[in-house]
Order: sequence, then C-alpha cells, then structure tokens
Amino acid sequence: MSTLTIVMAQINPLVGDIDGNTDLIIESSHQAQALGADMVVFPELTLCGYPPEDLLLRPSMAHRIELALARLLAEPLSCAIVIGYPKYIDGCQYNMAGVLYQGALVAQYAKQHLPNYQVFDEKRYFTPGNTACTFDFKGLCIGLTVCEDIWHDSPMVQAKAAGAQLTLNINASPFHQGKQQQRIDLLARRAKDAQMPIVYVNQVGGQDELVFDGGSFAVNGDGTYAAQAPLYENGLYPVVVETSGLSPCIDRAANTMTPLVDNLAAVYQALVLGVRDYVNKNGFKGVVLGLSGGIDSALTLAVAVDALGADRVEAIMMPFRYTSQLSRDGAADQAARMGVDYSSIGIEPMYEAFMGALAGEFANTARDTTEENLQARCRGVILMAVSNKKGYLVLTTGNKSELAVGYSTLYGDMAGGFDVLKDVPKTLVFELSRYRNTHSEVIPVEVIERPPSAELAPDQVDEDSLPPYSELDRILERYVEQDCSANDIIAEGFAPEVVHRVIRLVDINEYKRRQSPVGVRISERGFGRDRRYPITNGWRPGH
Repeated sequence: MSTLTIVMAQINPLVGDIDGNTDLIIESSHQAQALGADMVVFPELTLCGYPPEDLLLRPSMAHRIELALARLLAEPLSCAIVIGYPKYIDGCQYNMAGVLYQGALVAQYAKQHLPNYQVFDEKRYFTPGNTACTFDFKGLCIGLTVCEDIWHDSPMVQAKAAGAQLTLNINASPFHQGKQQQRIDLLARRAKDAQMPIVYVNQVGGQDELVFDGGSFAVNGDGTYAAQAPLYENGLYPVVVETSGLSPCIDRAANTMTPLVDNLAAVYQALVLGVRDYVNKNGFKGVVLGLSGGIDSALTLAVAVDALGADRVEAIMMPFRYTSQLSRDGAADQAARMGVDYSSIGIEPMYEAFMGALAGEFANTARDTTEENLQARCRGVILMAVSNKKGYLVLTTGNKSELAVGYSTLYGDMAGGFDVLKDVPKTLVFELSRYRNTHSEVIPVEVIERPPSAELAPDQVDEDSLPPYSELDRILERYVEQDCSANDIIAEGFAPEVVHRVIRLVDINEYKRRQSPVGVRISERGFGRDRRYPITNGWRPGH
C-alpha cells in the first residue's frame, strides 16, 4: 500500500512578526519531518499572521515577505511545506497559498473569494484570483484553496476540472458558537459533490477580539469524517492518505480523531485563549480586576486564572456604604478558593473628596445617577493606578447585555484594556459560571444565585432599571445579532413598550460602546468589528 502523510500544522502565529512566524514554520516543519511527514500544511497568511489589517498597506511588507520566503526555500527540508502569505504581482496584492519543495516554489494560488462581511474586509487589501492551482506531488494531483474559497462551489469545481484528486484548504477561521460543526457539514458536502478528499487546516490563537479555535480536520471523497485535531491546542496532526487505489482515500484509523466539545466548553475555552493571548502577546505581566462579589467579575476572575495562573492575577474589592456583606464575603471567598492576590480598598474617602470638590457644582441639584457613576469612577481610578504601577492589564467585567443598553459607566467600570465578557449575554454568564463549577467549585454558589446588582444605591437590583435578563437577552439577540425590526420582535409576543425602550437604549449608547475595551468575540455579531453603526445619526428603527 502506498501512502502520503500530510501533517496539519495547527500553529499560533503573531500578526506582524514575520521573522518569528518564519522561525515557527521552520521549527514545526522539522518536527513534522521527524514524524514522517511528506508534506506540512500551515494556515492562511501564516507568514504575516491573520488578520494583518493595514499592515498590508505598509511599503516594507512585501520586502519582508520575500526575505522570509527566501529563508524557507533555503532551509534543508525533505518534506514539502504549504504556507499562506500576501504577494504583489503586477501591482496587485493577493492572498496566496504557496508550495515550497526542495528549494523551489513549485505552486502558487491566489485566493478567489475574498470575504467582506462580519469581521472580514479582505477586499480592502487584496485582488481576487480567478484560476485553479494544482500541483503533482509523489503521484498525486493536489489542488489548493484558501479559507473562504471552500464556502463557494467554483474553486472545488475548477480544481476537479484541472485534475485535482485531493484539495488542501488553508484557513484563518475565527470561532463563533456552532462554527466547528458548520465547517464539518460544509466540507462533507463539498467533498462528496467533488468526490475528492479535503484537508482543512486552521490556525489557533487569539488576535485582539478574534479567537481562532484550530479544529483542523479532513474528510473523504464520500463525505465521511476522517481526521479531527483538537480545538484550541497547538500541534502537528498527521493525516495518512492511501494513494495506491483508483482514487486517494484518507485512512481514518491512522489519524487523530479528537471528540468535539459542547457549546459551553467551546465558549469557555475561547474566553480563556482570548485572554491568554491578548495578555501574553502584548507583553503584560499579569491582570488586575475589580472583584465585586457579583457574577460577572466572578466569572471573569475564573477565566483569568485559567488563562494565566493565579500568580499573574490580582483581584481588588472596592467596597462602599452600599456594598453588602454578601458581596464582601463572596469576593473574599472566591479569591481564597482561586489563590489570587486579593485586597480590599474602600472608596468612601475618595468619593467624599470628590463630592466635597464638586459641592459648588452640585448645589441645589437632586441626587441622581451622577453620584452612582462617581462611585464607579473612583473604582476605575484605583484599578488604572494599579495597572500603571505594576504593568498589569485591567480586565473589565461588563457583559454584552449591559454593554448593549449602556448599563455601565464610562471611565468607571468600563475603564480598562480588555473586556472578557464583552460578547457574552448575561444569561450565558450564568450558564458559563455553572459550567466552570462542574470542574471545580471556584465561584461561590451564593454569588451565582443572588439577584444581579450594581450596588450603587440602597437595595438596588438590575431589574429596577432593566427588563429581566431572560427577556432582555432574547430581544437583544433579535435586534443586535439578527437585525430584526421592532415590529418583528413585537410580533413574537414581546411587549411593545419594552421592545421600543430596549431598542432606544441600544441606539443611544453607541457612543459608549465605541469607547469600550476590546473583548473576545463568540457570536456572529459582536460589538466591534462586526457591528459598525454611526454614533451621530437620525435613523429611527420604528419598523
């Protein structure tokens, strides 16, 4: 029996670090070669990382890429490597996949379908290709495609017509809930339609708000699932292809078949990886957060410790006269359970100093949310001071529901560098907290079960100001993520006055969201690159 071993190199490149990424490709290729690889396949735009955004417009990018390709071509490797990189040809820049073998660039393919939706804006940088690319390798005709190409019919049809017997698809495909099963179902259809195996290689790692979940896999020409690399893990995963029959076939028994994780596990791992890579890739020593005794900061602390280790996480309780004993005890309890550096710094003196300084400005005015926001801003000052002094990143703890309706304070609880829960609705915060406790009970049960409260006023609970989160999140999902109109949402049975109020809150708080920290994206419509609304506008979403 004749076989070909293709290694899926599921690596974590750093955007812009072309030299470092080249080192990683070389190291991984030698390791794969030691595993018996005939070919090593890397993700999309491996050399520059994804997404490079306007780095692609830098004049020196093309020169640096050429130097990196020259290094790779000079490397003494007996296996072929397939990598992604940007490439200028006749004044046009292309998103390329190239095959390097025995010191030569033996094939080069320009991505044909450039995504320009959600978080993608490749048409800003690249020109689409228009032809298939195949190459012969050890008796097998192999076709190349890049990421979005596989979501369209024509590239596989072209490759098949050009004689391809197997297709490689290199990717930088970010995570959102349910994404891995979508990929598997899609490639099964593509492979079956073309009667051709497909090897799908995806990168892993966090890049600003995006998390790439890996999960590289392969399917056979009959659509059967033949190999599965783990989610969220770096590694080299061989795919053994039998080439001696009438058509190539991936040997399922010889390959890694890692079970997929459920939705809660996938989301939680995305949050952990997003925090770890943002902190480490940006060179922070650790993180600091305000631990309030509420569920949002409790879940944020758990994610931070799982991402970085307890020794790189500091939690600070910042009590005020309205802070309950339950909050004080819950925060101290969780900090002890997780073994983090913990302190309590009361904000009463700061608050009173501000109120004294503002006495003239506030004369003859009634107490309102101004005084509540001032408490949050005192806390923001403390956290940012610790950040400056210790080189720690401040993690904010606001969830997607709060961010959507503006239930947060600019320069207060929004002050910081990274919002772990930015794309996590409040109802999912509860689910994830319970999920995390199934591994070890680090979040006190009373913190999960208590009514959510900002504790900025006596006996305050969130539902004094907002609809129940079970209702609010369903409205927000329809308006923010599905672009439903008010009338469509009302037609589903929601009270008109509640729908109009929620939509109004979403719309008028765009200015806050524009100033909010970046955070992990887990949905198909997060606040950030996904959803770009003007702050100043006269649109009224009445229908």
